[in-house]
Amino acid sequence: MILEIKHVYKDYFSGNLVVPVLKDINLQVEEGEYLAIMGPSGSGKSTLMNIIGCLDKPTKGEFYLGGENILSLRENSLADVRLRMVGFVFQTFQLLPRQSAIENVALPLIYAGVSKKERLKRAAQALDKVGLSERMFFKPNQLSGGQKQRVAIARAIVNNPKILLADEPTGALDSKSSEQVMNLFGKLNEEGVTVIMITHDSHVASHAKRVVDIFDGEISERGVKEAEP
Repeated sequence: MILEIKHVYKDYFSGNLVVPVLKDINLQVEEGEYLAIMGPSGSGKSTLMNIIGCLDKPTKGEFYLGGENILSLRENSLADVRLRMVGFVFQTFQLLPRQSAIENVALPLIYAGVSKKERLKRAAQALDKVGLSERMFFKPNQLSGGQKQRVAIARAIVNNPKILLADEPTGALDSKSSEQVMNLFGKLNEEGVTVIMITHDSHVASHAKRVVDIFDGEISERGVKEAEP
């Protein structure tokens, strides 16, 4: 079990008003799974993503990631878990505009204390894996939307995280680029990476092997797809 959430609630406070966002969430994810968490805007899926990615903590409940009790960790330890365990892919790419593709991909390795020579080597390997070895010295404004997202995926996997956490990864892409990105997620999952994808798009969710629906802060299991014959 790579991830386990037990009876998690998340409330926000506006003055004296309590706004419940997540309500008694229970979720288990096995290592190597490909999971889509699907729901409309305002359903709580982004809040759940932030908790899974150790960017936020629940109001109450239990959360274990890689066997560690995340809610017992101090901020420094939490940052270390994020660095080791989770690679993030965002809808808006989050690339540094003045840095080349290879420099953007190498960024997490700086925080991991990896030497410059090794950083560039591993970043080049990650870019090759996403099919962008010929674009490694291009800056974001020289890349298409699909290429930017592939750079973002390379950055997310460069530190060999246990979980690839993608938030609406095709939201800013055309249909052709979306399909290329989804095929890449499938390939990475086949290589053993656990993929958790947050989406409102049923077509995107259909690429996952398991789908969980979230609505008004509550989740329901849709099931695991049968393996292709």
